[in-house]
Amino acid sequence: MDFTWSAEQDAYRMDVRKWLEANRPQSLARGEDAEAGGDDAIWQRLKSWHKKLYHAGWAGLTWPKEYGGRGATFIEQVIFQQELGRLNLPMGCNVLGVIMTGPALMQWGTDDQKKRYLNPILAGDEIWCEGMSEPGAGSDLASIQCKAELKGDEFVVNGQKVWTTIAHRADFVQLFVRTDPDVPKHKGMSALLVDMKAPGVTVRPLKQITGDSEFNEIFFEDVRVPKENLLGPINMGWQVLVSTLMHERFGIGETLGGTEQMLHQIVQIAKSVQLNGRPAIEDNDIRQQIAQFAIEATAKKYNGLRSLSKRLKGQQPGPEASISKLLSTDLGQRMTKFITRLLGEYALLERHTPFAPEGDWMRRILSSESMTIAGGTSPVQKNMIGERILQLPKG
Repeated sequence: MDFTWSAEQDAYRMDVRKWLEANRPQSLARGEDAEAGGDDAIWQRLKSWHKKLYHAGWAGLTWPKEYGGRGATFIEQVIFQQELGRLNLPMGCNVLGVIMTGPALMQWGTDDQKKRYLNPILAGDEIWCEGMSEPGAGSDLASIQCKAELKGDEFVVNGQKVWTTIAHRADFVQLFVRTDPDVPKHKGMSALLVDMKAPGVTVRPLKQITGDSEFNEIFFEDVRVPKENLLGPINMGWQVLVSTLMHERFGIGETLGGTEQMLHQIVQIAKSVQLNGRPAIEDNDIRQQIAQFAIEATAKKYNGLRSLSKRLKGQQPGPEASISKLLSTDLGQRMTKFITRLLGEYALLERHTPFAPEGDWMRRILSSESMTIAGGTSPVQKNMIGERILQLPKG
């Protein structure tokens, strides 16, 4: 593989960079409440940013033009993600809808479902969340107990979901339910498209250690869902769920610029802080650790490009997306801990307090564990790599 960018790709990158730098918003990051007016104000800014991306053609770059996307290549998507990462900018307000529900609808949805839901997802007019984990089914999603009974032309849903990201903002949920309790657990699941404003749906935000309430519990009490909102064949929800997660892991793992951006921050911090009376960057142990991070970041990038090659051939993400997801979250966590070591006690200062270092490291330290859980825990990713890629026997 030729890892150099073509002249056309370099020109595209400059176009992306120019647009982002000219249109970048302010005060979108969590933790900027004091300057941005609180979570609701930040959410409105995030929605405005999503709209700006959409109208400029940057939302859903690789989505087919018939669904409102640009029909761009995955290489163009990667370049765009790298430039977003360089400026520490988000994808918009409907990330789960764009990287998970939208691709699942394209793969499994009926023509009517695609026509009804895809463009509002891309435009950010309808926000989506994912109804997967339950109190008794976190990593083992095949054990879900939230049930849906088909009664006439409607499913009646009862049960609970938990750790549901952005449910308190969502208009719809891609909900995975038990539709046949009498068959093996992988064969009795289905996927439904559920209106979050329907009678019987209750959302309760969960306070996180960072002070945010991004995760939520959802309770379903006799919620009626039209039969036409079934996504994919009935009792084949496991296949829909796996493909949806593959899209998510591809989205998490293939943001190639994120790790490189943190590596740059480590170098800058090591140059600025003192260790034994000298810049930390001059310490042999510190330099060796930075070099190790650089090696792993490069390996992660090349593994991501290998997965990208599969997408360029028109194939769906497979279990190899678990490698990128595992590498991304593990490396990011270790780099955050290393930065904590460099900053010492200053890393524990909250944003906006005197002498707090730039970068809101206190919040990042507290949230560093979360991405090892989102999209499937790290142990689950290791099992998938062992069983599906390395063909190891199940333990």
